[in-house]
Amino acid sequence: MMTSFLLSLLVLSVTYNQTEPNPAQEPVRIAVAGLSHGHVNWVFAENITSDIEIVGFYEPNRELWERYKNRHNLDESLYFSNLDAMLDETGPEAVTAFGSTFDHLKVTQAAAPRGIHIMVEKPLAVNMEHAEEMKRLAERYSVHLITNYETTWYASNHAAYNMFRNGNDYGEIRKVVVHDGHMGPKEIGVSTEFLEWLIDPVLNGGGAIMDFGCYGANLITWLLDGQEPESVTAVTQTHKPHIYAEVDDEATIILTYPGVQGVIQASWNWPYHRKDMHVYGETGFVYAQTRNTLHILENHRYPGSQSVLEPLEYPFNDPFTYFAGVVRGTISVSDKDLSSLANNITVMKILDAARESAKTGRTVYLNGTE
Repeated sequence: MMTSFLLSLLVLSVTYNQTEPNPAQEPVRIAVAGLSHGHVNWVFAENITSDIEIVGFYEPNRELWERYKNRHNLDESLYFSNLDAMLDETGPEAVTAFGSTFDHLKVTQAAAPRGIHIMVEKPLAVNMEHAEEMKRLAERYSVHLITNYETTWYASNHAAYNMFRNGNDYGEIRKVVVHDGHMGPKEIGVSTEFLEWLIDPVLNGGGAIMDFGCYGANLITWLLDGQEPESVTAVTQTHKPHIYAEVDDEATIILTYPGVQGVIQASWNWPYHRKDMHVYGETGFVYAQTRNTLHILENHRYPGSQSVLEPLEYPFNDPFTYFAGVVRGTISVSDKDLSSLANNITVMKILDAARESAKTGRTVYLNGTE
């Protein structure tokens, strides 16, 4: 009974504007800007969607390009060491950024005036100044600017959302706790090129607070229908200064809203990989433990139950099928959506406030709410 209820709730989250693969529709021409982000491997997955066609790669590091070219048997004609040249010569409809977070602004500055839609890896930008300029460019040139998070494609997160938003016995949301991170980027063996900018306070904007704090800010903003917090309090530490000398490797962020508290725990010190979320209501909670595993406690009935969910359905199961749908107009991006520019501007407000709070040791109040 509970499993069927969960599945019916999950369907609600993935059927709006849903389209099936259309072999007759031309794939969206997408260019890749940067290869240093480890998540670029998504582009080379064996099950990469036929909804897109990669028309070019921009990467200033020739050695890094050669590595990917040899590993994936790529044609040399796809390579460009100049971003503007790639966009002009390949004529993409969209571009996806897999370089440093600092470079997201550069990609937007190049793509938006050409009418090219943009998807960046999380977070949107290194700071609010960059984020606001990116927003201005996207709006001026009427292009989509979306942000990709791995957790956007987790069936468990969407089920948790719907169990609180589409009828439940848990009451109002009172607390959300989000844990994200791993043992550390060097410890898990990310590439040299990725590590170089991840631990650079300019190119990444911080350490774990940016790398993993953004996930919780994104999810909590979504769960609370786009609300901005009244206050942000953060503590950061560096437990491994011999590795992460210039950035934090441990961050805890507390967000307050009317009647709700959000807690974000971002760390490069977990003893395992984790991206999980607890949503507590007045009489029960939902724990999105993994991509497709959900723990539920309702009406105080401890210990609750566990369900394994089916993956999200096409085209809401993958960033590239989603992005292709956005570009083609078969998917409408609401301001409240996880990938939306509005949500991710709020994420940047939270992260900027968190860094200020951690630096000053004081709570930061947003919009004069002190």
